[in-house]
Amino acid sequence: MRQIRLNAFDMACVGHIQHGMWTHPRDRSTGYNSLEHWVSLARMLERGLFDGLFMADILGVYDVLEDTPAPSLRNAVQIPLIDPLALVPAMGHGTTHLGFGVTCNLAYEPPFLFARRMATLDHLTNGRIGWNIVTGYLDSAARAMGLSEQMAHDDRYDLADEYMEAVYKLWEGGWQDDAVIRDRATGIYTDPAKVRAIHHHGKQFNIDAVPLWEPSPQRTPVLYQAGASDRGRIFAARHAECVFVNGSTRANVRRIVDDLRARSAPRPMQAFISIAVVTGRTEKEARDMMEDYRRHASVEGALAHAASSLGIDFARFGLDEPVRVTGSQAIQSNVEAITASIGPDWTTRQLMDRFILGSRQPPIVGSPEQVADALMSWMEEADIDGFNLSRTVMPECLETFIALVVPVLQARGVFKTAYEPGSYRQKLFGNGDRLPTGHPADTARWRPFSIMPAVFDHRR
Repeated sequence: MRQIRLNAFDMACVGHIQHGMWTHPRDRSTGYNSLEHWVSLARMLERGLFDGLFMADILGVYDVLEDTPAPSLRNAVQIPLIDPLALVPAMGHGTTHLGFGVTCNLAYEPPFLFARRMATLDHLTNGRIGWNIVTGYLDSAARAMGLSEQMAHDDRYDLADEYMEAVYKLWEGGWQDDAVIRDRATGIYTDPAKVRAIHHHGKQFNIDAVPLWEPSPQRTPVLYQAGASDRGRIFAARHAECVFVNGSTRANVRRIVDDLRARSAPRPMQAFISIAVVTGRTEKEARDMMEDYRRHASVEGALAHAASSLGIDFARFGLDEPVRVTGSQAIQSNVEAITASIGPDWTTRQLMDRFILGSRQPPIVGSPEQVADALMSWMEEADIDGFNLSRTVMPECLETFIALVVPVLQARGVFKTAYEPGSYRQKLFGNGDRLPTGHPADTARWRPFSIMPAVFDHRR
């Protein structure tokens, strides 16, 4: 029986997906800027046998609604926000098995610097780092980086394809696996014949450099990708090991997942959707908790988030006027998911009716058995592998899920009772630490001297 994969879905901020929950008296998300908050979270997730902590990130403010960041600032909509990569070493030190999938925008950082940072985290976590590859969707982020606006949607993916080619070379091709010998007798730490410079000369990037880092456990981090537009699926099928699909209808998700798997075949691909769960010991307890949470939901915060994610200023439309989307450079798959869920000619009022807990994602509410039924139904009908569980009131939403739902899933044989050994990739796929043969990274791997001569061959 296929095992359910579970990631906690979070962000290094106060308000992530369900907006307004920070106002609940039991919520502790305002501790986002302390290491204790994140180490405690990571340890709790490991006790619950979660596969990973999936960290979202953005580089700009949500300022599309009313053409101002004020609604986002009032409601803590992903602002204030700190750097998630800085949190990983502490969480890695506090755990043994939990993986960390971190969102990093490739549009604004040179490949060499980013490749070194991820290799460092892979070393420090002993092979438990993953990368959610994004190209960005906010004009405010482009302006923060000194540009007038972001690149066009499809052009960003063209940039991303070349970026991936460059980082694959840096992670996979610079050092032979046994280059580091640490021979105290001879005083040789690294064999120069087994290290070579990387050369990349493309449309966007030029690199002539020796990677400074020795090979990390996975070399290339586990690769996540969330693009479900036509261009995004081409990119995901080429590069991603795990895809994050917007949860609309089961039929629509299955259509997207089937397409992605067909494009990536024969290479395996795991598919995740985002969910929120409100559960209690009984259905009544769960529904009472839901009503308690709902009193704290922020419609304005949810609109501010949706406006920037969709590239639509809802203030330009009446509540019952069909929302017309033309020329958006934001997340196109979000628009497609809403249209699939609500239907064509959807209105702002219809969207707001879905803001049950301050997001456009209706939660699963019920007893542990009912929640388990819903998760298993999603897996069967949409052919997904797992879920990114977004927070509501922290930390009790995860504490109750781990205490109540996880044992039901385990009793049904669909969730692990212990971690398997190995790296993040090994735990997810069971085929070793490295990307499989046939992945584009394979073309960048170290080849024998007869094919690719070493730059620092001491025998010359």
